[in-house]
Amino acid sequence: MPELSRRRRQLVLAICCMSLFIVGLDNTIVNLALPAIQRDLHASVSSLQWTIDAYVLVLASLLMLAGSTADRVGRRRTFQTGLTLFGLGSLLCSVAPSAGALIAFRMVQAIGGSMLNPVAMSIITNTFTDARERAKAIGVWGGVVGLSMALGPLVGGTLVESAGWQSIFWINVPVCLAAIILAARFVPESRSPRPRRIDPVGQLLVIVLFAGLTYGIIEGPGHGWGSPEIIGCFALAALAALGIALYEPRRREPLLELRFFRSVPFSGTTLIAIAAFAALSGYLFLNALYLQQARGLSPLEAGLLSLPSAAVTAILSPLSGRWVANRGPRVPLIVAGLGMMASGLILTRLGLTWPIPLLLIPYVFFGIGFGVVNAPITNTAVSGMPRAQAGVAAAVASTSRQLGAALGVAIIGAVVTSHVAGPFPTGFTAASHLGWWIMVGCGGLVLSLGILTTSRWARRTADTAAATFDSDEPRIPVTTS
Repeated sequence: MPELSRRRRQLVLAICCMSLFIVGLDNTIVNLALPAIQRDLHASVSSLQWTIDAYVLVLASLLMLAGSTADRVGRRRTFQTGLTLFGLGSLLCSVAPSAGALIAFRMVQAIGGSMLNPVAMSIITNTFTDARERAKAIGVWGGVVGLSMALGPLVGGTLVESAGWQSIFWINVPVCLAAIILAARFVPESRSPRPRRIDPVGQLLVIVLFAGLTYGIIEGPGHGWGSPEIIGCFALAALAALGIALYEPRRREPLLELRFFRSVPFSGTTLIAIAAFAALSGYLFLNALYLQQARGLSPLEAGLLSLPSAAVTAILSPLSGRWVANRGPRVPLIVAGLGMMASGLILTRLGLTWPIPLLLIPYVFFGIGFGVVNAPITNTAVSGMPRAQAGVAAAVASTSRQLGAALGVAIIGAVVTSHVAGPFPTGFTAASHLGWWIMVGCGGLVLSLGILTTSRWARRTADTAAATFDSDEPRIPVTTS
């Protein structure tokens, strides 16, 4: 792809960020609308979990395929296809007559979503070739996450109260149309000089692994953890994981490039992403039910209470990107882990009648933690990797985020709902303490891995991993501390 002017690069970044904005906005709004969906569609708690996780699972399962497909057929073309499917899925969700139909249409939405963020990140990675400029661009990318979180509660609360939960899907359509047109005009087409071949067996194994694991966790409380169905799900997921470990290294061009994981920064930040997004999804899921169903607040009131956390995320994300560009990822990762741990520890004492000012303190702490974690995750994951495989590397990083989001809703939702005793408001509030303790653990994992992955030893393993690829492939520069 030819070198673009600075103004053109910034325009490409803005167009790519549009896709992240609608996906982030959609996730925030859907969480806020869960109580309304439950009332209108007579959905169970497990159906609410599947409303989130069906989308996330399909997204996570197809991200790596989308990344390699984009490298082969063209990143802009794949990006525009994803926007089209995401907009169509949003329209279908808005007319869903039942919880089952909504879950199915969310899966259509996810097929399109799988072609958006990793492909957009690949476009950004190939557009911004300077390490510091790329880190700053990723910081802006992370800031859009915070902006979507900040606007999501306000827009979602207003729409759910005034026009019903169906309206939360309508707003995706004009944004998708605008992004399709702008991409055609301003985003240059690009491909990898050495794209991977399609790996149908690897793709099937990834789907079986994610689906089996998540289904077992969500449905375990209802069917019983020792039931044949649940044991079978976990066994199937374990066999799929074993199949990936044995089959993928034998392929010349695998779906999942296991050589990436020889890099401690890459494999470590993959786990950091899983932990951070598990904490985020659990946080959003529990808060939506606590504020609206336990405390009886309206969607708009719940959205307003979520605003401080989202605003802090929006402010800190671009600052985190600048810090990573100038000084490396260690400090943001440490701050992220401490912020999530502090938020979770306070919420383990959560009560039904907590004063609002007290409730906002852990919300702000979580905003601090999540606000600084995105830029170092993305930057560290692709640093030192061959530029020609940027689509696949970015897709693995994005997959780890979505897998974390799915596991967060599945695990925290299953743990909390299985321990609710007595009337829902008091029973749910008490049971939620277990979920907040899980969030504390996620923060601790981010903290410890953040220190490990930014060590000199870890950077040496990144060089060793990159050396296993063809020597003539240019590498993405490493931003060091």
